[in-house]
Amino acid sequence: MTEFAADRLLLFGATGDLSRRKLLPSLCALDADGLLPENLAIIGTARSEIDDAAFRDMARQALKEFLPAERRGSMATFLNRLTYQQLDASTIDGFDALAKKVAETGSGGDNGGLAIFLSTAPSLFGPTIAGLEHAGLTGDRVRMCLEKPLGTDLATSAQINDAVADAFSEDRIFRIDHYLGKETVQNLLALRFANILFEPIWNSNVIEHVQITVAETVGLEGRVTFYDDAGALRDMVQNHMLQLLALVAMEPPTSFDATAVRDEKVKVLRALRPALASETVTGQYRAGAVDGQSVPGYDEELSKESNTETFTAIKAHVDNWRWKGVPFYLRTGKRLPERVTEILVQFRAVPHSIFEGTGAGLQPNSLLIGIQPEEDITLSLMAKVPGLGEDGVRLREVPLQITMPDAFVGQHRRIAYERLLLDLIKGDQTLFVRRDEVEAQWEWVDAIRTEWEDNGVTPKTYNAGNWGPTAAIALTERDGVSWHE
Repeated sequence: MTEFAADRLLLFGATGDLSRRKLLPSLCALDADGLLPENLAIIGTARSEIDDAAFRDMARQALKEFLPAERRGSMATFLNRLTYQQLDASTIDGFDALAKKVAETGSGGDNGGLAIFLSTAPSLFGPTIAGLEHAGLTGDRVRMCLEKPLGTDLATSAQINDAVADAFSEDRIFRIDHYLGKETVQNLLALRFANILFEPIWNSNVIEHVQITVAETVGLEGRVTFYDDAGALRDMVQNHMLQLLALVAMEPPTSFDATAVRDEKVKVLRALRPALASETVTGQYRAGAVDGQSVPGYDEELSKESNTETFTAIKAHVDNWRWKGVPFYLRTGKRLPERVTEILVQFRAVPHSIFEGTGAGLQPNSLLIGIQPEEDITLSLMAKVPGLGEDGVRLREVPLQITMPDAFVGQHRRIAYERLLLDLIKGDQTLFVRRDEVEAQWEWVDAIRTEWEDNGVTPKTYNAGNWGPTAAIALTERDGVSWHE
């Protein structure tokens, strides 16, 4: 891997929603904490015809709206890092001017480098890479960060990856999944591999099943065209949920190193058994109520009928020695009752209960890992209820809970992009997704879509504010399992 710290960061789509809500606030927060290199210059580019001053003013307004005041530090110091160059990425004409702007903002010398964050429509990936190559912005001291979506299936993903690979070696390509920047997702690695008590029981001998839920209360939120082309399977399962599954199921890597960690994740993804149509459920929301507010149905928001799924539940299997026979239940959807992302590890019942016949109410242990909106870890244990009674020993579940903000008082709750942008600048690929990971994810998801097409599967309706169609309940209950709610 080429080792260098970037002294310039080039943001494509710098006036867009992602930049305003996440990227600029993240960079400002890093600057306030003294984590950005002193000489780092940030160049924004987009189609908007504005100058440096107007870009800084836009950034100032975004920071006031999306970053708490206590995290802004000296906003003037951060804003002075920002410059802007207008560019229409669909044509090669403006790339020479962009290269000149980048060169002018560099600190000079041989130690710096350029990091590019590319957040653009998939149709512009090819022209953008061609323009960067034409302008000499793809050299050995340039690394490229790609924001999803990376295609709509394996074939289109491969086309994008091929285009990028023509200009950048794999050790300079950073494919981003912002879920991997979340503290609790990273803490999953610490939980598993920094505590000796979990790893010996992290297998099919002790674990009965795993549930992964990514639930949203929102609907389309201005993403009409993108979402109707994507759906829940490609939008959420293909990247976020399969990354979470891989982190839960991976073997211990030899070190906390980009290659070692990603090697183990790829092994899990390649061990996924193709899911049958009978092991999946698809749904689409109709009008209902969320948080006491009436909301329209998907067809109403879209203003037409569609077979795009806004909900999917899948029973997945990892066919390897560790996980053989352990189902992984995945569930994601829009317009569900609450916004929550969590992982439930359900352990098996004790092999023999000495409390049989005492009415003790023995329940299997479970480990609940909350990712959002609350970052916490809860281990449910059985304990004796204090007191005396004619019924003898009575047991009850007692939660041992670690709430991350409480456990680490004085630590800011960071935006997920902070970690990832800092790693991009430094050149650490550990929390980014490698090409073979992306393609293994697409291969599994494409097989599910083929199953749906071959079996004529169409989404079942569910009212907004419910946990998806009733078939999702049946998916787990036929195995004697209930979704955690």
